[in-house]
Amino acid sequence: MSVTDFNAAQKWSKLPKSIQQRLVKNVFCSVCGVTTIVKYTLHDDKNGILLKGKCKKCDKCVARIVEDK
Repeated sequence: MSVTDFNAAQKWSKLPKSIQQRLVKNVFCSVCGVTTIVKYTLHDDKNGILLKGKCKKCDKCVARIVEDK
């Protein structure tokens, strides 16, 4: 993981490690379906935290939003 946004990193660090792992391992890829995101960066988004990275299976770009409560 790379951090490109301090605010996003702060939000992410508040999540329990077990939840972080579940989110990372449950990302949708248009080629592979459900996959794991790798080489991802964290971005602060108006809706929460945006994870942008690559599909572990096919290396295509994938993203996942983790909404704020």
